[in-house]
Amino acid sequence: MEWICAGRNCVRGMSGKGETIRAKIFSKSLNNMGAATSECATMNTAPLTAELSALRELVVTLKQALELSRQENTLLRQKIDSLVRRVFGASSEKLDRAQLELLLQLPALAEIATPAAAVAETKVSVSRSRKDRAPRLPDNLPVVEEVIEPEPVKAAPEQWRCIGQEVSEQLDYEPARFLRRRTVRKKYVSRVDLDRSPVIAPLPERLQDRSLPAPGLLAQILVAKYCDHLSLYRQEQIFARRHQVHLPRQTLARWVELAADWLQPVYEQIRTGVMAGGYVQVDETPVNYLEPGHGRTKQGYFWTAGCPKGDVFFRWETSRATACLDQVVPPTFTGTVQSDGYPAYRAFVNGRNAVITLAGCWAYVRRKFYEASETAPQMSGWLLRQIQHLYHVEASLREHRAGPKLRAAVRASHSRPIIERVEKVLLRLKVRGRYLPQSSLGQAIDYALGQWPTLTVYLNNGRVEIDNNLVENAIRPTAIGKKNWLFIGDAGAGQRSAIIYTVIESCRRRGLDPYAYLLDVLTRLPNMTNRQIPGVVPVVWGKIQPPLQVQPAS
Repeated sequence: MEWICAGRNCVRGMSGKGETIRAKIFSKSLNNMGAATSECATMNTAPLTAELSALRELVVTLKQALELSRQENTLLRQKIDSLVRRVFGASSEKLDRAQLELLLQLPALAEIATPAAAVAETKVSVSRSRKDRAPRLPDNLPVVEEVIEPEPVKAAPEQWRCIGQEVSEQLDYEPARFLRRRTVRKKYVSRVDLDRSPVIAPLPERLQDRSLPAPGLLAQILVAKYCDHLSLYRQEQIFARRHQVHLPRQTLARWVELAADWLQPVYEQIRTGVMAGGYVQVDETPVNYLEPGHGRTKQGYFWTAGCPKGDVFFRWETSRATACLDQVVPPTFTGTVQSDGYPAYRAFVNGRNAVITLAGCWAYVRRKFYEASETAPQMSGWLLRQIQHLYHVEASLREHRAGPKLRAAVRASHSRPIIERVEKVLLRLKVRGRYLPQSSLGQAIDYALGQWPTLTVYLNNGRVEIDNNLVENAIRPTAIGKKNWLFIGDAGAGQRSAIIYTVIESCRRRGLDPYAYLLDVLTRLPNMTNRQIPGVVPVVWGKIQPPLQVQPAS
């Protein structure tokens, strides 16, 4: 006996009858399957098909959403890394040759350079005379001598003869001090003409009648705040604790206002000189100021304009709108304005009916690619190297003190091929869409191509610089100062600060002592006319430097 099974039907029979039984069971199973098949054929499968299609579409949608989330996560991580580097990383963007090769990860590219790049990178060696070593102590310092005699010589000086001396020097310091400058005007009567009225010398002109501060004190307060970044609150404490002179902050603020009002003509003269050259660099920086009634600070801006190797002036505005540039650049100006990629500059130039040419800044372009070097090191490294070649050309021109015509010729032969090569690469990357538009490198590419017409202006104009760094350097003192004094007292005080920053920064550019300049000018201004103002601007004052006779305190 054996068990014979077919599907779920199992019987027990003789082995000889197994085949017959197996055939019957198989036939019955076929009949059951046919019935099931005919029953399934009569069922409606449309809902199942629709549900399957919906599930497939859902899977595709979820995959797309997942990919978008991954891209967004990558972009957010790049932004976080950029912020972390900006806050905690090194502020310098300088890259040496080793760093560029590390970004490129292709050391062979250092030897395989195009002829234009190789020429641009080559520097002409110039023989330089070795500078004489500066004296340990400046020669213009006053000397206080102390002579020490030996004790035997003191006892019997007639028995000794001096055969020489040994001199040793130390650098000492005397702290600043207040003094009462008293002006005494004596009255006289005539001994001959007894009926003649008494005579007295006229009182010298002052910045303000019955004013307490002398020009030296005003100059010190201005230099301490706007050059040394010492707030009026700290100056008040220093005067009270170290000198026992109590000067409230409100009093110091009024004196600053008094000095700014007197320096207004000098400021206007500096501004006229800057805008008369036909080429200015313009930038802006935010500064907080107090707005009464709001209970918090609002944001204003110092607009800065300057010309290379010249003066610079500041203009205070409470906004960053395009209309503010009308107050910075006069309507009669024609020439070139160099700035960053802020859209207000383009709108301003378009509104002047093509009488102004807008030049771009390669430093901003380089900064964009530098920020993208973490996420796309090879491509960013290659672009940074090309921009480095451009700066090598400029460094060589500065080293040879080239004029505008020579600068334009050298740029046409050395810099233009590099710029054309960079443009082709950027356009190719933009068309292929290799990098996301929201990525760091994608944004850098869009920024560079959007500014490209302005970035090539300096190739044809030898007066124009490759970047806007000179006017940015003029803004740096304000950035350091606002970390100390935090904000400006009110919107009206912003222009007074702009006037004083203009004078001090112009002195710094000319290598002048701002205290000596302010002391001299504030002393002479009450006796001057408007026609004499051009003679006391920093560029003229630095050449003449009239001596100021101030009687020292006894």
